Amino acid sequence: MIAAATGFATGFSLILAIGAQNAFVLRQGLLRKHVFALTLFCALSDAVLIAAGVLGFGALVTALPALPIVMGLSGAGFLIVYGALRFKAALKGHYKMELAGQSRSLRATLAIAAAFTWLNPHVYLDTLGLIGAISTSYDSWAERLWFGAGAITSSFVFFFSLGYGARLLAPIMQKPSSWRALDVIIGVTMWLIAFGLIRGVMTGAIH
Repeated sequence: MIAAATGFATGFSLILAIGAQNAFVLRQGLLRKHVFALTLFCALSDAVLIAAGVLGFGALVTALPALPIVMGLSGAGFLIVYGALRFKAALKGHYKMELAGQSRSLRATLAIAAAFTWLNPHVYLDTLGLIGAISTSYDSWAERLWFGAGAITSSFVFFFSLGYGARLLAPIMQKPSSWRALDVIIGVTMWLIAFGLIRGVMTGAIH
């Protein structure tokens, strides 16, 4: 149980930072559309990566040194485009769909979530790398599995809390100006992360 608690705390601390994926889940939570499917997808994606890290597949990054660079540039490009779309939405200020609680189709929503998740090289470094490395500090496989289970549980708790907890902000989001402010914040977040990825690739920080 100590290993599970350590895994939960480790996973929660890594995922807590505001990122592109979290911002997207928050926005969908405010719309109250596809929340269950989206949060489940994000949590299951984390579960797959954490399990892979604990089972020792972190060597994949070592075996394919160009992978972080490709993922970093691809992820940065996607974030720049998505951030630009949020700025465009804020500039136009047409929020009839958002105020009515309408959203993209389920397929489109999950496709965007997949890009946020699987094109982010830091996700691999955190799960395959860091969590996988910490799990090796436990001597027995039972403890490693409990550690991994704790980390996976933290992802489910976080994403479902974020997705369904977002509706608490619904009273604030009844004005177009609130959605405009949110889109500007999301756009800035996306671009900051994108430029961070590009800088990481250029300086060799992502390896």
